[in-house]
Amino acid sequence: MDIKSLNRVIEQISDERGIDKNIVLEAVESAVAAAYRKEYGKRGEIIKAKIDRKTGKLNFWKIRIVVDQTTAILEPVEKEEVKEGEEKIMVYNADRHIWIEEAKEIKPDVILGEEMEFPLETHEDFGRIAAQAAKQVVLQKIREAERDSVKKEYLGKEGEIVSGIVQRIDRGNVFVDIGRAVGVMFFNETIPGEYYRIGQRMKFYLLAVQEESGKMPGLVLSRSHPKFVSKLFEIEVPEIHENTVEIKSIAREAGNRTKIAVASNVDGVDPVGACVGQRGTRVMAVTNELGQEKIDIIEWSENPEKFVAASLSPAKVKDVEISAKREAKVFVPEDQLSLAIGKAGQNVRLAAKLTGWKIDVRSLARPEEAVTEGIAEAVEEAKEVTPEAEVEKEEGKE
Repeated sequence: MDIKSLNRVIEQISDERGIDKNIVLEAVESAVAAAYRKEYGKRGEIIKAKIDRKTGKLNFWKIRIVVDQTTAILEPVEKEEVKEGEEKIMVYNADRHIWIEEAKEIKPDVILGEEMEFPLETHEDFGRIAAQAAKQVVLQKIREAERDSVKKEYLGKEGEIVSGIVQRIDRGNVFVDIGRAVGVMFFNETIPGEYYRIGQRMKFYLLAVQEESGKMPGLVLSRSHPKFVSKLFEIEVPEIHENTVEIKSIAREAGNRTKIAVASNVDGVDPVGACVGQRGTRVMAVTNELGQEKIDIIEWSENPEKFVAASLSPAKVKDVEISAKREAKVFVPEDQLSLAIGKAGQNVRLAAKLTGWKIDVRSLARPEEAVTEGIAEAVEEAKEVTPEAEVEKEEGKE
């Protein structure tokens, strides 16, 4: 074997695919073993190959597993004889098994289940069919290694922002090229009303890294997740990245409005001012990425009255009554009532999510009169992140 050419090819594949050289070599060895078995071996045999990277010499051997009458049988068991939950017993095959009595004659201290190696005659000439089989094994092994490499790389990036180019759109699902891999943003992870163009570069929140399934990539992306906004602020606001300012809570209705509560961990630092930036440049950079989604930045407070009042921004609150059941009655001037409630109750709904309090917004002029849309429960409407279910749903459409 031309070892110089082989080493050159291994290095090239390793560099191009980002795979360890040893893994590429193992793929080649598996391919050579598959070709040997196709040309000179038997179907049931377990054949291994080893290439000496210094000399190019090929070595082949056969693996036989040590068994006895409790772990292997001579004839197949009828289906009706196999009870549910019963451990499966392998059928003895002389090409891949060896009885323990026979094995002990070769190696006295051998144990059940041990793999014994038996040298095979070296061959380097393989037919066309064997060569094709070898090629398929190499491609499959390299693809598997590449997938594992990509998975390991991105596992450490879950919950981070990644940048990518929209590759294609299929039934509402957006496929994104993010460099070494392709990710998918399912329809329910898109921002409602946002339009995606092929070739468009955008930022995405890496929601999950999982096994690839069918036509679905293993990287699940999102632009509607609340933490997408948190991470965008972390990029734009150095104080958040340095933990000088902390995002305490966030409530989002993607495409419309987001409320974030921020607090300072250092005396003298204004958390709201840090997030807004000089002339609003920092918050503007985030809203531009989100398609002009409105963002309310609120100063977090341990004082419930103060925090609940601030959460209804931009409305001006006059008074807050707190009860023991984490319920708050909020009183606003009549001209501020619709602003405090928001369109279809959105403002008070987000405020309840942000604070964790049930909020009842009322007019100062009519304090005893409850407003239907002005009441919001503190139940956290967390998104159920189940990318596996999305994959199964997509495969069902095939």
